[in-house]
Order: sequence, then structure tokens, then C-alpha cells
Amino acid sequence: MRKDHRPYWVKKMIVGFQLWYSNHFVRPACAALGENHNLMRPWCVNVSGPNIHIGQYVTMVAEASAQIHLVVWGREAETGQLIIGDYGLICPGVRISVSDEVIIGEGVMIANGVYITDSDWHDIYDRTQRSELITPVHIADNVWLGDRCSILKGVSIGENSIVAASAVVTKNVPANVVVAGNPAKVVKELDPAKEKRTRADFFSDPEVLQTFFQRVDQESLSKNSLLHWLRTILIPSSKD
Repeated sequence: MRKDHRPYWVKKMIVGFQLWYSNHFVRPACAALGENHNLMRPWCVNVSGPNIHIGQYVTMVAEASAQIHLVVWGREAETGQLIIGDYGLICPGVRISVSDEVIIGEGVMIANGVYITDSDWHDIYDRTQRSELITPVHIADNVWLGDRCSILKGVSIGENSIVAASAVVTKNVPANVVVAGNPAKVVKELDPAKEKRTRADFFSDPEVLQTFFQRVDQESLSKNSLLHWLRTILIPSSKD
């Protein structure tokens, strides 16, 4: 990882601007956006459609080249819903497309390039219409969806389970397992009795966590100068 050459006050300004942008532009696009959210590059988070509910302490990491798309396109105006629980993590390139209902529990980690949908969007025989069958997607608490996996219509994924990278999930996944492949199958069982640490635990004392990160930033960035930072941007070097 390359060193962060920004002065501490510059990083604070950027973080403050991202928070302002999230509340000014992303929040009004949602039916609800919980407090203490952290949207990195929120101008690369696209929210479209009604009834999109995002919980508290949700982190989204978007990139210009890998934007996040949260879309509800219901069968009629103001129909369909997307619910993302507290403490979630959504990485670059995630796309969630909702026809009727997608519900994602607390502490769910969604890795780079994941696709989630509750519809094929076109009927097999009449490709001008959606199927009349409603096939919601439900993802339970503390699920981990690996890079570029796909969660397709009608699927439920049980608590704590892991979907491996590039897996295609077409059938229900029980709790406490790892699935992989296309179509995804159980390849490992997790011990439900073994103690787990979740994202909810990570955010259990938000004030202490915020103080910790602030102290880390101050210690690592306080000696950075504005001129040196600008030099690394205008005249980058492999030594930076």
C-alpha cells in the first residue's frame, strides 16, 4: 500500500465533504439512510427507485471505474423494496437490482463486483414482460458474499454462511456453510458453536472506534505538508 501523503487537515476536509455529499444527494434518494454511515466516493453510489432502506453504520466503498448501483424497478409505481441492514459492507462494483423484494440482514459483507437480483427481468417465452412469479431474495445476518458472485432470484441464504468468489447461487443456502461453484454447492460446514466476531461487534462502541481512527490519522498524517502532497500528485515518484 502506498503511503498517504495528505496532511491530516486535508483528509478531514475530504471526509467532511463526503459526508455532506452523502447527506445532500444520496440520503434524499433513499427511503431511509441510517446514521453513522460511511460512503467513500458517494458520487459513485447510484440509488434509483422507491423503497430503498439502508441501515446504520453501513460502509460503501465505490470507485469511478466500479460504481455501486442500488436499483428498485417495481412492477408498478412505488412498488418493490430493498432493505440493507445495519453494519453492512458494500464494496466497489456491487449491483443490486430489485423487482419485488431483496432483504439483506445485519453485518452482511458484499465483496467487489457482486450481483444480486430477484428477477430474470424477462419471461422465457414472452420476452417483453417479466414473469408473474414473485421470487424474493433474503440474505440473513453476517453472510459474506465473495468477489463477483451472483445471487439469483428466489434464493435465501442462512446466517453466517459464505459464498465463494464467482459462485452462482440458484438455490437456498443453509446457515453456517460455505458454498462454491456454478451452480453453487456446499463445500464446507462451519461450526455454529465457535465464537464469531461480526461487524456489529466492530461497531459496538462507535465513540471509542472513532477516537482510535482519529488518533491513527493524526499520528500518521500530522507531519505531511501541503507542498509535499501536491508534489506527489503533480510529479509522482516510485519512491513515494
